[in-house]
Amino acid sequence: MAKSSSKIASSSSISDKTFTGLGNLIKLLPTGTVFVFQFLNPVLTNYGHCSPVNKVLSSILIALCGFSCAFSCFTDSYGDGNGMVHYGIATVNGLWPSSGSGSVDLSRYKLRIGDFVHAFFSVIVFAVLSLLDSNTVQCFYPSFESTEKVLLMALPPVIGAVAGSVFVVFPNTRHGIGYPSASTNDSSGNSSDDN
Repeated sequence: MAKSSSKIASSSSISDKTFTGLGNLIKLLPTGTVFVFQFLNPVLTNYGHCSPVNKVLSSILIALCGFSCAFSCFTDSYGDGNGMVHYGIATVNGLWPSSGSGSVDLSRYKLRIGDFVHAFFSVIVFAVLSLLDSNTVQCFYPSFESTEKVLLMALPPVIGAVAGSVFVVFPNTRHGIGYPSASTNDSSGNSSDDN
């Protein structure tokens, strides 16, 4: 009986780690940014039949969405004593702007190495998502689709696995713009943990 309970505890621990890693991978890209890209990319690339204007507009969309993915990694939120949620940008001193913080210690929201790791990998994952999208491939490099089909199929899962592994090592503790705030459950301002 003791062996079966230890197996259950071990399997639940493994499943908890798996779900935590999957949750961190899902938080890798802001869903709003991905939605905007998926919505506008077919229109801006003319469904893969690009003119030079389409290429410029699609490039601008990819650059703006990539910036949004990186920028969101440096935002966080906290709840004040009145139950209001405030958002800010993480700096070396804490969150900025810090108006209305009251009794919340904003220095605990300082920039960390994990923020830069998250920003880097979110841009890499978005680049793979956007640059290997069928409309983007047909627009910018149509011969690539027929000659490098194996790469188009293998690269996304490999990048996802690498990014997922990195995010297990550097879990995302930020609850910034584009993510649900932890202060709805904890209004004392403890929405971010130190890495």
